[in-house]
Amino acid sequence: MALILTRHARDRMIRDGIREAWIETIIRQPEHSMPDPANPNLTLAWRRIAELGGRAVRVVFYPAGTDFVVVTTFLDRGVSRRWQP
Repeated sequence: MALILTRHARDRMIRDGIREAWIETIIRQPEHSMPDPANPNLTLAWRRIAELGGRAVRVVFYPAGTDFVVVTTFLDRGVSRRWQP
């Protein structure tokens, strides 16, 4: 599996201090995931990251063969209102 990061995803990673390894973990082992209600070709996936003090990171992606294209990623400050593990 390879990650293909859009420019937007890379910009958000830099802005929020999100590591590529965390994105891979979130895609492979999300705590929660669902199809994007606006675009069922996209998957929304979340996971809390211990290195970020337990804050949740959301990744929006879609499969491309055996690879995954990451559209965006960000710290999801409102995840606790939408999802409880």
